[in-house]
Amino acid sequence: MKKLAISLLLAFVTIVAAGCGTEPEQTGLKIGIRGSESRTWEFVKEQAAKQGLAIELVQFNANVNPNTVLLEGDIDANAFQHVAFLDQFNTKNNSDIVPVGSTIIAPLGIYSDKYKTIAEIPDGAKIAVPNDDSNWGRSLLLLQEAGLIRVVDNFDGFGGADKIKENPKNLEIVPVDGATTPRVMKDVAASIINNGVAVEAGFLLKDAIFHESKTAKPYINVIATTKQNENREDLKKLVAIYQSKEVSDFITETYKGNYIPTQVTVEELKNFKEAFASKP
Repeated sequence: MKKLAISLLLAFVTIVAAGCGTEPEQTGLKIGIRGSESRTWEFVKEQAAKQGLAIELVQFNANVNPNTVLLEGDIDANAFQHVAFLDQFNTKNNSDIVPVGSTIIAPLGIYSDKYKTIAEIPDGAKIAVPNDDSNWGRSLLLLQEAGLIRVVDNFDGFGGADKIKENPKNLEIVPVDGATTPRVMKDVAASIINNGVAVEAGFLLKDAIFHESKTAKPYINVIATTKQNENREDLKKLVAIYQSKEVSDFITETYKGNYIPTQVTVEELKNFKEAFASKP
């Protein structure tokens, strides 16, 4: 009888174990990123693993838009863009990608190898700016903040020669591919360089002769996903991990002030356009 009881117990344990084995395996989150923040995301991946959340990082170069890949369903979310850029993509593609959490502000800077201050920039000087609509517009706001131009009263955040209302120094704004903004510095008086591009080119934010403030809401970077996935619990967990003190401290120490961790509500991110109206 004792042998029979043991055999029945072993059989029961085997059945239970087999039943547990039928549970679907956690495949993890696929997150699309670009190179400038890869160190942060490797750290986030480590922190997430400690909390039972598996993350697969999918690295994209400048020739691939992670938003397109997201819409195709090959990744679960991406983290490479600010909210103004995301809004522009949605408008142009009639898509509905939404922010689920803020990550960092990467302040835009004016860099020059010829001048050390904004005041030194002469009349008629050439200023290079990134040529995509949202970062071109962002550059115009930065030039306005620096006191060099004034944008139109109904400014919508997007760039274009017609968006300049006042240009007292008759500056020539030269739109170029964003990735080339460091390389064209030799040909212009100053170049406005996205922070991620500046980091890859070896610049620190302190090297800029002027840079935007850390409260530039339209240019807060985000984790984004499709509308149908915005309430997924694993994505909420990911946002919480990214916004943790451990990750914040890692970003501050690693990037020496180039990237500034920030926490803004999703509602504020979705209503970012109100920030344009508050510009001088």
